[in-house]
Amino acid sequence: MTIELSNTLDAIRKSLNGTTSRVERSKIGQFFTPTKIAKFMASLFQQKIQEVRILDPGAGTGVLSASLIEALISKERPPHSIRVVAYEIDTGVIPYLRNTMERCRMICRDVGVSFYGEIRSRDFISDAIAMTEEGLFMTHREYFTHAILNPPYKKINGESTIRQLLYSAGIEVSNLYAAFVWLTARMLAPGGEIVAITPRSFCNGPYFRRFRKGLIEMMSLQHIHVFESRKKAFGDDAVLQENVIFHAIKETMKPENILLSSSEGMDFDRTLTKSVSYDRVVLPGDRDAFIHLVLSEEDNLITQKMNRFKTTLDHLGLEVSTGPVVDFRAQKYLHKRPVKGTVPLIYPIHFKDGFIQWPAESQKKSNAIEALKQTKDILIKADYYVLTKRFSSKEEKRRVVAVVYDPHLVKASVVGFENHINYFHAKGRGLSPNLAKGLALYLNSTLFDRYFRIFSGHTQVNATDLRKMRYPSHEQLIRMGAHMKHHMPDQETVDAILRKECENGD
Repeated sequence: MTIELSNTLDAIRKSLNGTTSRVERSKIGQFFTPTKIAKFMASLFQQKIQEVRILDPGAGTGVLSASLIEALISKERPPHSIRVVAYEIDTGVIPYLRNTMERCRMICRDVGVSFYGEIRSRDFISDAIAMTEEGLFMTHREYFTHAILNPPYKKINGESTIRQLLYSAGIEVSNLYAAFVWLTARMLAPGGEIVAITPRSFCNGPYFRRFRKGLIEMMSLQHIHVFESRKKAFGDDAVLQENVIFHAIKETMKPENILLSSSEGMDFDRTLTKSVSYDRVVLPGDRDAFIHLVLSEEDNLITQKMNRFKTTLDHLGLEVSTGPVVDFRAQKYLHKRPVKGTVPLIYPIHFKDGFIQWPAESQKKSNAIEALKQTKDILIKADYYVLTKRFSSKEEKRRVVAVVYDPHLVKASVVGFENHINYFHAKGRGLSPNLAKGLALYLNSTLFDRYFRIFSGHTQVNATDLRKMRYPSHEQLIRMGAHMKHHMPDQETVDAILRKECENGD
C-alpha cells in the first residue's frame, strides 16, 4: 500500500506540473516535492514519540506528510496515534490532498495506528501568528512534535499586509519561505523536530540575518543536505535555486557535531556525508550568524588556503558599497549616448578584460547620466576603484567578476555606478593604481571564486558577503597589482600570481 501511495502521489505531481500553469503556481511560490526528496526528508527524523502531531504548512498534495507517516509506521515500534494538520490555500490541489489524507488513514488503520487528518484551507501565516503571539487576541495554542515542509518561495512585498503582520510579530524576513520556517519553529513543542527543504540563500547575506539568528537561537541544527546541482531538485519546475534540506530539534543545547551531506540530485544512495564540528558551521561570536557549508575535502582545502589571508577590508582601509544610481528612479536624467552636461554611467555591460570599456553599444542600457544638483549625491569623484557585478547569470562560469575603473581610460571628473554593481573604495576616496589592480586580480582568482561559492549559495554577490571575506595584505595586493598592465591576465596567470603570494606570505 505504501509503495502504491508514493507512486500515485508522484504521478499526480507530474500531472499537475504538466497541466497547471507554471506562471500561476509561481504567483504563490508553489513547487511540488518529488517523492524521492520527500522520503529522504522523512528519514531524517530521530525522535521516538507515541503521540505524534505533524504540521505540514503548504502541504500541496500531501506527499511530505504521507512520506513521514510511512516512515513512522514502518518502525519496529510505531506510534500509538498520528495527527496531521495540513495547510493549503490552492483550491485546485485540495481534492488531491483530501485523497492523500484518506489513504494515510487507511494505511495507519492496517497497522493499528490511530489517525486523524485535518486540512486547513486558510492562510498559514495569519493562523500561526495568532496562535504563537501572546496577547488579547491569541487563539488556542497548538504544539507539534514533527514539522515537515517545502514552504512557498516568493519575495514579500515591503508594503504588503503579510509584511506588516510579520513585522508586528517581530519577524523580519524578505521571503515567504523564511516566514514559514520561523513560524513553524515557534509552533513546535520542546524537543520537536523540523525538516524543511528551502533555498540555500538563507545561510548568508544581510536579508536573512534576523531569520538565521532566530532559527539558531530556537533550534539545534542536526543535519544539512546540499544539492550540488541547481537543476536537479525541482527539475520539473525549472527551478535553478541552490537548495538545502535541513533537520533541527527545538532545544537550546547545541550538538558537538553536525552532519553535512550532499548529492548531485535525487540519487540519495550516492550521498556523501561527513560529521563536522558545530563551531565550524556556525562560527562562535559571528554577529551575522552565517552558516558555513564545507562539504568535501576539496572545499576543506580551499578553505584552508583562504584562511592564510587574515586581512579584513577594514584593516586595508577599504569599504565596499552598492552603486548608488538606481536607474528607474533616475530615468529622466539618463541618456543612451553621452551628450553635453552628462557623465559616464557604468553598468556591468561595460566590464571588459579587467577594465571598464565605455561607452558600450546597448539597446537597453544607458551610457550617461546628467550631472546636476539633483544627481550630485549619487555621483562619485572619478578615481581608481574596483567594481564587481552584483548578479551573475544562473549558470555563469564565474560567480565573482571584478574590473578596475581607471580614470585615465574614461575621461570624466565624476562618474555614476549603477545599482547592479558593487564598488570598492578607500572610505569614499579612490585606491592607488596597483592596489586596485591587485584587488581585482584577487577577486578574479579561481581560489576566491570557489571559496565564495562555498560561502554563498545564491547568484547574488552582496556587499555584505564581500565584507565578510579575508584578503591579502596591503603589500601583497600592491605586488600582485604590479603584474597587471592594460588588461586582466588569463586565468592561469591570475592563479599563478596569487599562488606565489600564498606560498611566500608577506
